[in-house]
Amino acid sequence: MNSDITQQQQNMQNLIEQIITTAQKKGATQVEVGCSSGSGLDVNVRNNEIDTLEHQLDKELGVTVYLGQRKGNASTTDFSPESIERTLQAALDIARFTSEDEYAGLADADLMCKDFIDLDLYHPWDINADNAIEIARECEQNALSVKGVSNSEGASVNTYQGISLYGNSHGFIGLRQSSRHSVSCSVIAQNQQGMQRDYWYSSARHYDDLENAAEIGLKAGSRAVKRLGAKKIKTVEVPVIYHAEVAKSLIGHFTSAISGGALYRKASFLLDSKGNKIFPEFFSIIEDPHIPRAFGSKVFDSEGVATRKRDIVKDGVIMDYFLSSYSARKLGLTTTANAGGIQNLIVGSSGQSFDELLATMGTGLLITELMGMGVNGITGDYSRGAAGFWVENGEIAYPVEELTVAGNLKAIFAQISAVADDMDQRGVIRSGSILVDKMTVAGH
Repeated sequence: MNSDITQQQQNMQNLIEQIITTAQKKGATQVEVGCSSGSGLDVNVRNNEIDTLEHQLDKELGVTVYLGQRKGNASTTDFSPESIERTLQAALDIARFTSEDEYAGLADADLMCKDFIDLDLYHPWDINADNAIEIARECEQNALSVKGVSNSEGASVNTYQGISLYGNSHGFIGLRQSSRHSVSCSVIAQNQQGMQRDYWYSSARHYDDLENAAEIGLKAGSRAVKRLGAKKIKTVEVPVIYHAEVAKSLIGHFTSAISGGALYRKASFLLDSKGNKIFPEFFSIIEDPHIPRAFGSKVFDSEGVATRKRDIVKDGVIMDYFLSSYSARKLGLTTTANAGGIQNLIVGSSGQSFDELLATMGTGLLITELMGMGVNGITGDYSRGAAGFWVENGEIAYPVEELTVAGNLKAIFAQISAVADDMDQRGVIRSGSILVDKMTVAGH
């Protein structure tokens, strides 16, 4: 850590400690403060011309106070002493007029993180605007070089790095430093039958882990061309493969249904599901917050609670929920250190390659794109627009579009028959392609 970052961290820590002390003197029974600062660069090139160029410089301070069971919070981007004083006073004033909530308050003191292991999340990219533009142009030019590609929707280079501290009146102070970088490209392919759009991107904590810009462009171009000549199909009931890129959306619907907010509001189709077998016996999901360089890695959640590796689904059975301290209290349970969201969910593979998954399916639909959000979290009813490829005899036959895939999520989860080993690691949910034995595919 360089001296500038060290000094910045110390200044932010001093500020947090000062606010907590002042808030307590003003009558707050509990206090928590978050402070963050970051910078970034966004470049977008379209048809070799600079479309947008943005430099980011962000900072924010958030203060939450509790007056017994009354809660108030306020935030500011102005770090002047006067603004900070006004922000603290605003939080106190709000708390005084807020109704009492018996579940409000900090997470328990004995749950605070004590082991601050280094997860290797902070790798600033020393890149200027000219270099970023050059990379974006290389990416786009390679996409446009693919035969059949007729136009570009742009290539982008994004980088961001930041530091944040969280502290509370338990005496906890925790530091997070992180970076994220990405390169992406979106293009249009055209032939006599019409036009199709597709894209590709790479993202990573460390710029060395990004895919080569030229390869990203070539993939984007190739994917768009492969979609040319897309057909419509009649309504059928067939096996469906969710390609790894979209398979994580299925897991996302599951995680939403077993998250504390949905559970205590009774707005979930998986109420009281802990201990129930929802998936096939081979199916597993692990939450591992301590993977180096991963996007969902953290040693403590947004309440300071220590994170840990745990089973979410084992042998098809739901083992645990995703809870903050508040939702846990509402449910009579203990926080799972998920204030702020899920952390690195890993869906276990059943051992097949993607090609083996196609062969297992035989004839059916391969989904590579989903549109719309026709999902009812209370009933589990599921209906989304889709596009992809028709598969016959285990081989991709032709592209298809203007489809709707429908079912009920409980039934869909129960009918998962395989998860391939082609894991997409670009997000917080990591999954390979998922084969569902039977779904309704509505065409024309």
